[in-house]
Amino acid sequence: MSTLMSRFRLAWPLALVLAAGTLAGITSATNAQAADAPYQDPTLPVSTRVDDLLARMSLAEKAGQMTQAERSVVSPADLTTYGIGSVLSGGGSAPATNTATGWADMVDTFQRAALATPLGIPMLYGVDAVHGDNNVYGSTIFPHNIGLGATRNPTLVQDIGRAVAEEVTGAGPRWTFAPCLAVARNDRWGRTYESFGETPDLVSSMADIVTGFQGPTLGGAASVLATAKHYIGDGATTDGVDQGDAQITEEELRAIHLPPFQAAVNRGVGSIMVSFSSVNGVKMHGNTYLITDVLKGELGFAGFVVSDWAGIDQLDGLPGFTQAEVAAAVNAGIDMIMVPYEYGSFITALTDAVTAGQISMARVDDAVSRILAKKFELGLFEEPLTDRSYTATVGGTAHRDLARQAVRESQVLLKNEGDVLPLAKSGGKVFVAGKSADDIGNASGGWTISWQGDSGNITPGTTILEGIRNTVGSATTVTYSEDGTGIDSSYRAAIAVVGETPYAEGVGDLPGSMGLDTTDLATIARLRAAGVPVIVVLVSGRPMDIAAHLGDWDAFVAAWLPGTEGQGVADVLFGDYNPTGTLPMTWMASASQQPINDGDGQTGLFPYGYGLSYPGIEPSASASASASASGSASASASAGSTCTVTYQVTSQWSTGFIGEVAIVVTGGPVSGWTLTFAFPGSQQVTSAWSAVVTQSGTAVTATNAAWNGTIAAGGSASFGFQGTYDGTNTAPTAFALNGTACALG
Repeated sequence: MSTLMSRFRLAWPLALVLAAGTLAGITSATNAQAADAPYQDPTLPVSTRVDDLLARMSLAEKAGQMTQAERSVVSPADLTTYGIGSVLSGGGSAPATNTATGWADMVDTFQRAALATPLGIPMLYGVDAVHGDNNVYGSTIFPHNIGLGATRNPTLVQDIGRAVAEEVTGAGPRWTFAPCLAVARNDRWGRTYESFGETPDLVSSMADIVTGFQGPTLGGAASVLATAKHYIGDGATTDGVDQGDAQITEEELRAIHLPPFQAAVNRGVGSIMVSFSSVNGVKMHGNTYLITDVLKGELGFAGFVVSDWAGIDQLDGLPGFTQAEVAAAVNAGIDMIMVPYEYGSFITALTDAVTAGQISMARVDDAVSRILAKKFELGLFEEPLTDRSYTATVGGTAHRDLARQAVRESQVLLKNEGDVLPLAKSGGKVFVAGKSADDIGNASGGWTISWQGDSGNITPGTTILEGIRNTVGSATTVTYSEDGTGIDSSYRAAIAVVGETPYAEGVGDLPGSMGLDTTDLATIARLRAAGVPVIVVLVSGRPMDIAAHLGDWDAFVAAWLPGTEGQGVADVLFGDYNPTGTLPMTWMASASQQPINDGDGQTGLFPYGYGLSYPGIEPSASASASASASGSASASASAGSTCTVTYQVTSQWSTGFIGEVAIVVTGGPVSGWTLTFAFPGSQQVTSAWSAVVTQSGTAVTATNAAWNGTIAAGGSASFGFQGTYDGTNTAPTAFALNGTACALG
């Protein structure tokens, strides 16, 4: 979601003002009568409640439910007058008292105004809680998604979703515009850090965060509506241009970019946000085929679709939206329209379009039914105000401990010459330098307190420097100089914490150089000149072009954007945690390789899935280090290894389909794997990811990729493929792993 810098309110047409005045003038007796209506009975099925409420609503009230307005412009009185169904905070849009309590007070004020409408329909408040409740000062800021992708730990990510849901609940909102399920295919894109990775299987696995946000079902304790975004193809735009055009085949769209949304739908995601970008020249905000036919039809999405920030304005390429654009977006399948400032004009345009026959009442009823269903499922009609029992969880110790663990698991050790890491905690002197060593803002990145983020002490937390000082013993001296001045040969090691400064969409696009800036390079050069081992910790939202300098560094750690718990970085540097993170993106050998992705035939500086561990323990990427370019590795299995295979078709159309296979190993580890099976029909594999897949007749052989050859006892590996079929697409009935039959999951 974007946040525009100027804010204004357009004058509302007289007809709308008169209609709204009539709506607001209905007596409180009407509201009292509504309290006895079936839709207010929580013992009735949601569908019954929706039908009853919908039958009582006027067109104006339905239009209000389809409207989302920005808190800085809309007033509580406007919610009562116009029956507006949703309010949001754009990035950095916060109450004057930016605390959890200040937020709760503000949200409850809006909610009471919504409840004062004749039918008493609660509003739904939305925020971009994309790596914590990141608009709220003092909240726990978790690593951005690129770091979470490096953990390869869906369970951890689900736990993070639960923690974020508790903090969001405690601050009042009940809707987060997360997770971003874009598959980022070009690191020049300024939103790369919002993606979990470059492959559909990795991103799909992280859709477990939806369950974390929402809980097992909507309406439970601290249940927050999740939003899968941005549908679809925003990670595939040409040259990585934000809001650009994804010029790709439908087969590529279905094979790479659709599976994560299917995964979210399978987990019951309540809302899906449409992308600003286009697919082959067609703006997604007006793409009926992909929204209505594919998302709601093929994938069976039963929640509601929301537009992005003023996204309907872009359909005709001219500033401001028109009635024709409103009709195009709603008819394409968008149910709630984010019109942050022009909500009055939108309500008029929508009602006029229905009156003129440009939008059917059936389409409006479908949209409003979807929105109301989620409000009922969330329990907003019964418990509309903030559950303040969760307010104290915002920035609490338990959540910060979880964030610290996430930081630990997200660190990717990419070079460790002479085993310089881990550093000893005691004795001698350690020098720390770099603009991000003592900077919470830089470590947190964009979407932190403000939309683009900012450097400096923007919110409470532990910087990486503070984490280092907390870790070393009293006999160790830690000296810090941001630019590296003052170092000499008496130090046993130097740590340079360098990289990108905060940015978000648009501003973060990198059409040119992707390397370190001159300040960072000068800082590292000063450390090198002292003749001591130099450890570079890169704080960034994507891989950077560092190949020309890597040879001068003794160790290199990708820290991504760790957030407020920099202690987790220090835990890895000093060996309190043995690094397990692996690359969620292929690391380029030069910026000229962009886009570079796993399986595209290019050789990067480090392959997708690469990552080292410390001596004495098998490195997390040993299989990838020894595997051939084709992904083969010697296969072996411990005695007693058993396997279970789950096969599912995640998307299917007239002549093609996408299949996903998950292998779970128990009893003992497997080093190098080959899975064999046979199709019972005419299926033919045409492409694959995360495995090398070949086919002879009906027999299929899948061999591990370069990075996922080792499956630990109790662990799993997965791969996916695209195929064609003719007739019936029946699933295989038998699988064998390294020659041993597997159970069916």
